[in-house]
Amino acid sequence: MKCTFCRLFAIHFLDQQQFTVKKFIETLKNIWAIEELRKRILFTLTLILVYRVGCYVTLPGINPNLLTLDSNQNGLLGILNAFAGGAFNRASIFALGVMPYISASIFMQLAGIVVPQVAKLQKEESGRRKINQYTRYITVLVTAFQASAYVAYLRTQTGAAVVPEYLAAPFLFWLSTVVVLTAGTLFVMWLGEKITDKGIGNGTSLIIMVGIIARLPHSLIQEFDAKNIGGGGGLLIFLIELAVFIAVIVGLILLTQGVRKIPLNFARRIIGSTNAAREVSGSRDFIPLKVNSAGVMPIIFAQAIMFIPATIAGFASDNENAAGFVRALSDYTTFWYNLIYAILVIAFTYFYTALIFNPTEMADNLKRNNSFIPGVKPGEPTANYIATIMDRITLPGAVFLAVAGVLPGVAALLGVTSGFSSFFGGTSMLIGVGVILDTLQQIESHLLMRQYDGLMKTGRISGRQATAPVQ
Repeated sequence: MKCTFCRLFAIHFLDQQQFTVKKFIETLKNIWAIEELRKRILFTLTLILVYRVGCYVTLPGINPNLLTLDSNQNGLLGILNAFAGGAFNRASIFALGVMPYISASIFMQLAGIVVPQVAKLQKEESGRRKINQYTRYITVLVTAFQASAYVAYLRTQTGAAVVPEYLAAPFLFWLSTVVVLTAGTLFVMWLGEKITDKGIGNGTSLIIMVGIIARLPHSLIQEFDAKNIGGGGGLLIFLIELAVFIAVIVGLILLTQGVRKIPLNFARRIIGSTNAAREVSGSRDFIPLKVNSAGVMPIIFAQAIMFIPATIAGFASDNENAAGFVRALSDYTTFWYNLIYAILVIAFTYFYTALIFNPTEMADNLKRNNSFIPGVKPGEPTANYIATIMDRITLPGAVFLAVAGVLPGVAALLGVTSGFSSFFGGTSMLIGVGVILDTLQQIESHLLMRQYDGLMKTGRISGRQATAPVQ
């Protein structure tokens, strides 16, 4: 009887696997059958290929064979190298990647919260076009400044053998490098905009995600070699690490898609002229509040703050106690670093959520649309009710985000190589998971518009943005 049960279970398991494979193949056929979607995907892949090829084109005047920059470095330079897909340490024409554009976009977003004139422009179509133009101008200035700093960094890190032209004509080398890096960043920004317009997904986010994921195969090989060749525990430990890695991805997906639905009712409305007026009964809806509305920004802000001790460590060599404490805060595997880092992530989550989330404006919009939350009076009581719920759901989201932020340090402390440990949460995986979900959401929308099945049997895929209420 036991053997019969085992056989039945095995048959059922194989049938389920066969059904899953057939469903996957059918979904791929449906995606390829939609001409517009097929063209968008191919266009996106082509531009991403152009970007990845450019990441290996070295700056003029640089000897690529003598470059000795550490590809697994930590800190700010490690993050820049990760976001640039390794181009930073290859001294590539795309060394700065799209980060200057991201910095300019964040600046304009924060300016819209602080400056009323910018906030007014954000609400108009023509105003948004002006803001995009201002963002491009700021990008040029930020890129020129960072390119100048990058020239100095190359000179101090690589030596005269790598940059022989620097000794002959230092000003011309600086000028040409700044121009090439600025043009490279603007070209990457243009690629991102073209992917957004004519491709699939958000172009800028996709470029960052591709740069991050491009390091994963090499990191996996390094980790496998360290565990099997370097005497790190063998294949079993490596498989356990992969299982934990998959569990972290599942947790980040839950964090990205988690919402709290507030019930919403619409009042009865009169539609039509006086002679042919008819009353439409009220409908029910919901307001989806994201558990993690701040996204990856709290981790980026917290990392920026934690880079300060690493800078101070270079000036604290006279006092051994002070130098030891500061160096402990600059090491991402120490207890004090992770504790302070987690507190900063939680604090910045509340801070950034308060900046981008306006319950008063949401309550006013509900009142204008003749909708209300059952049992709550319109106006200020509704705003207070929404703000209270948002504060409550932000706490578990902030704690989960803090745990995701410190996981790379914990993984490195437990013996995972520095390259692979960066994928156990942190900025890299949060961006990767969010971008992939956004892209899959767009693909699923194309399928559903043409009466095909979605990508999931149990429900719709939701990305990082708050889902619109569904009636």
